[in-house]
Parts: sequence; structure tokens; C-alpha cells
Amino acid sequence: MRVGSNPQKQERKIKLSTHHRVVVVVYIPNEEGFYKDSFDVFKLCIDSLVSTINSNAALTIVNNGSHKKISDFLNLYLAEKKIDTLISHNTNIGKIDALIGAARGAREQYITLTDSDILFVKGWQEKVEEVFTVFPNVGSVSPIPVRTGLYAGTSSVLKQILLRKIKYMCVSIPENYVNYNKYLESINWDLDIREDENWPVVEKKGVRAVIGSGHQVLTVDRDVLFKTTPSNPSLTLVGSNSEHNYVDLPIDKAGKLRLSTYNNYAFHMGNTIEKWMIDVQGVNVNVIKNTENNIEIIAPSPDLFNSKSNSKWYGLKKMIIKKIFSFFITKN
Repeated sequence: MRVGSNPQKQERKIKLSTHHRVVVVVYIPNEEGFYKDSFDVFKLCIDSLVSTINSNAALTIVNNGSHKKISDFLNLYLAEKKIDTLISHNTNIGKIDALIGAARGAREQYITLTDSDILFVKGWQEKVEEVFTVFPNVGSVSPIPVRTGLYAGTSSVLKQILLRKIKYMCVSIPENYVNYNKYLESINWDLDIREDENWPVVEKKGVRAVIGSGHQVLTVDRDVLFKTTPSNPSLTLVGSNSEHNYVDLPIDKAGKLRLSTYNNYAFHMGNTIEKWMIDVQGVNVNVIKNTENNIEIIAPSPDLFNSKSNSKWYGLKKMIIKKIFSFFITKN
């Protein structure tokens, strides 16, 4: 028998205190072989997030079947309120299913999806949100710019350039040279030789961004997760184009821009720690945290029923836009 009235019913609506959610999925089953230093890498990742986000952001960590040391560490950080939400799975349900499942449960408009081996740099959140604020119809922004992403899931960006909604240019960014080579080395790609290599850049209201990105870390518009991201589970442990199908492709299919910050604000560490990574975190903790709430918190879209945009002609449209863009760039 119920006695009295549930006091929560008097409160009714919940007011969001944050507009940015960071989701990290971690799977470290042991401390052997490939995973020998993974705990230290993961701890550095989380510590860099704790030291660099402002009061408008909160952290969700998904423990995807990791061993006890990881569980104990996460429970401690939850108790200390360094992380806001902890989701735990007894077994590994697959990286992308764990990531998308947690992200869809978030209510913030900006949702950062990140691997557990990313080192964040102070200012990354503000720079990412600046791109969302200035450019029209942005779907994702990564704090790690990639020089060769002009045609990778970016037909919506190219369309905006052709319509002259945003300004396009190819420019060298010498200050990105060292950090970009760190990224290339971390994924075993060939290093850039020259500092003056051109980058595909767009500009709006004096703010610049790089076209395209990788998918190790990127901030997405929440609406993408409910409109063009597949509704069925991936059922994939890792890889097999799952990140492409559930993260990269849906952004472009939604007609939204896929961009990166103009300069580098995060690093991919891999599975070992180097001294320079510790130095980066040392700078992070010595910078005074910015707690100003200077961006209006946007309520989530009322369309919560996973409505699908018409993707029948997406492949043809993408091909046509790329050909037209390539023709005009070559001509000019």
C-alpha cells in the first residue's frame, strides 16, 4: 500500500546544469601483453579530462568488462565526484554498442565520444564548442585535426562550400606540424616531411576549422544519434567499420558538417606512456580551471523516436558533390 504522495511529482521538470557530456568506454581485461600499460594510459586520459573540462561538462565512463583494478579505480573516482556517471558491464558488449548506448542516454546537446587512450589539452572543450557555435549545422567537431580528411564523410561540408555558405581555403598550418606527426606516429601512418603542407580549411566569422576528422575522439550533435545512427546493435567487439557506420557516416547522412579544430587540442597515446604526455598533463593541472557558464544550455530536440532522414539518394548525392567540388578546385 502506498502512503502519501511521491515528492518528486511536485518537482516535475529537471533543469540541465550542463550542455556537454563526455563518454569514455574502457576495456582492459588484464595487465599482460598489449594491456601491460593500459591502466596508466587510461588513468592519464581520465585525469586529463578532469583537469580540462569546465563546469558545463560532465563525464560518463563505461566499464566494458574490465578487470578489478579498473573497477576499483572507477568506483573511487565516482565517489570523489571526479566522474559524474559510471556504467558497468560484467562482460565486453563491444565498443560501439557500449559507446552509442551510453551516448543515447545522455541529455546534453554536445556529446564527446572518445577512446580511452586520448590525452586532452586545456582549452579543447571551448575550442570545439566555438566551432559548433559559429559554423552552421555542425554535426561533429574533433580536437585532433587531420590534414587528409577532405573527402572522408564530408559531402555536406563540400556542399556548403559550393553554395558559398562558408569560405574554403588551402593553407599551411606550421604550428600543427609537430603535434600532427605525433598523431600519425601513434596510428603507424607515414609522417609529414614538410611544415608547409596545405590543410583543407573553412572559415566563418573569423573562426577557422579543418575539414574532416578521425573518429578516435569527436564531439557530436546529440540529434545525429537519434536520426541517422543505426538503431540496431552493432554486435561487434571492435573495428570492422563499426565506428564508420555508427559515427562517421551518420554525420554526413544527416546533412551536417564534419569538422576539426584549427589547431591540435588532444593526442592519441596508444598503449604506452611517453614523457611528453606527462608534461602535457602537467601544464593542464597548472592552468586555472575556467568555470564560467557562458554558453546557453540547449534543451534536447523533442524528436526522440529515432526518426530517419531519407538516405535513398545519399550515395549518389555524395558522389555528385565530390565530383563538382573536385572540378571547381582543380579549375581554380
